[in-house]
Amino acid sequence: MNKPDNDWWRGAVFYQIYPRSFQDSDGNGVGDLAGITRRLDHVASLAVDGIWVSPFFTSPMKDYGYDISDFRDVDPLFGTLDDFRVLLARAHALGLKVLIDLVVSHSSDRHPWFAESRSSRDNRRADWYVWADPKPDGTPPNNWLSVFGGPAWEWDSRRRQYYMHNFLPSQPDLNYHNPEVQDAVLDIVRFWLDLGVDGFRLDALSHYFHDAALIDNPARNASELTAANVNPSDWQRPVGTRSRPELIGFLERLRQLLDLYPGTTSIGEVCLDTEERSLPHLTKRDRRLHMAYLSNLSTPGIGPGNVVAPLVDTESYIADGWAAWALSNHDVNRVVSRWGLADHAAAVTPTLIAFMTCLRGSSIVYQGDELGLPEAELSFEQLQDPVGITFWPEFKGRDGCRTPMPWSAEAANAGFSPVAPWLPVAASHLALAVDRQDGEPSSVLNRVRRFLAWRQRQPALRLGTIEFLDTTPPLIACLRRWHGRTILAAFNFGDRPVSLPLPAGQLFIGLPAADFIADIQDGELRLAPFAAAFCLG
Repeated sequence: MNKPDNDWWRGAVFYQIYPRSFQDSDGNGVGDLAGITRRLDHVASLAVDGIWVSPFFTSPMKDYGYDISDFRDVDPLFGTLDDFRVLLARAHALGLKVLIDLVVSHSSDRHPWFAESRSSRDNRRADWYVWADPKPDGTPPNNWLSVFGGPAWEWDSRRRQYYMHNFLPSQPDLNYHNPEVQDAVLDIVRFWLDLGVDGFRLDALSHYFHDAALIDNPARNASELTAANVNPSDWQRPVGTRSRPELIGFLERLRQLLDLYPGTTSIGEVCLDTEERSLPHLTKRDRRLHMAYLSNLSTPGIGPGNVVAPLVDTESYIADGWAAWALSNHDVNRVVSRWGLADHAAAVTPTLIAFMTCLRGSSIVYQGDELGLPEAELSFEQLQDPVGITFWPEFKGRDGCRTPMPWSAEAANAGFSPVAPWLPVAASHLALAVDRQDGEPSSVLNRVRRFLAWRQRQPALRLGTIEFLDTTPPLIACLRRWHGRTILAAFNFGDRPVSLPLPAGQLFIGLPAADFIADIQDGELRLAPFAAAFCLG
């Protein structure tokens, strides 16, 4: 009998599903769990290892599911617990692991815990949230700012105190300094593990703990700020509000629980400011997180011309930790637009996904990126995202990456829903619909499928060490080594051919990698515009 592979997640590729925008099955304009189940064959065709499903829990939807009022149930908008059980069974039948979002840095202000906590200063959950007295002049207790704009404190007239919220005022922060809160969160984890999930993506992990003394956050140096910092919270060093050392103890408790369910895993969303080298501590092998969800590839301002430096920096201190990379997600502009490549999406998208999945770590493909979707352009009147509404027009919010998945170019609303969806289908997405690409062998979709299927069979790319070569942008190249096998991977993100001198002292031969064919001439590897190539040494 084969021993189960509890380390299956190392080098795995996950597919992120944003339920509201994946597939509507009941005709209300919003995607749901049954819709996900209906489309799992598409996900499995990508040769990915698992899915990460963004929140589907009971919620008032002030932040579209990231404000939870019941951590153990499904919001009726998305279906029922039985619908989730069906999804889980179908995914497992297709060989897909299922990770769900664990959003427990805060709750909704509609959660019964908060209703009780705010009712008095001496009830049994009085200390389950972060409460503080005002300063003598009635102002908030310190200078902490919300990520979503404005102070991180909201006045509550019942308790005559302020409560803390890192995000919306309707998302009060849980007080992890209280052991009872930690116990309650671990009980939530146990509930979903008993249901059969294979792991969790931990949302806003760096925000779990705050400084108990409520110290002010210091200002950043002016040299650290750019015109892109339209949110005042960016002007602070979040020493009191993020990545506190107390987090380590809770993560060790969480890992002990996960280890009782062999084969399960965790991906923590880690905020990595330059002063917060927390990664090696949070992902210490076999003791804390399995993987850290990093933003090196999805940070605004990062692109082919400057992405290598932060990747090299991460490798210098990751120690025995393990990263999870994502080019896009539900919070950032889609990569082909953010990297200035939308006009070349058909050519460059397979290269982008190949690049991400050839980094040391695991990878997450955001729904629609396998089609080469650009960022959708929306008017102010079409916005749903509270952050976009607050910071418009300098920051247009997150709706442009959350528009419905285009399944059928000719169907109403691209086959997503029979009625007008919660966000409009982008006109620029119709020609890229799944049905248009599915039967075309040279489409972006089929090229991505073939590459990811090939990569699955390359242990050097899944598990090997990495060494970046000294190249000039837009060329990026690295060596992946595993048990005596070396693969050179090169990526051209420019619109002109480039050449890479092969490393001296070692013979490299072209490695057929799905649609990527290596062209070696006179000791050089030559790459066409927007192409990738792989060589075996």
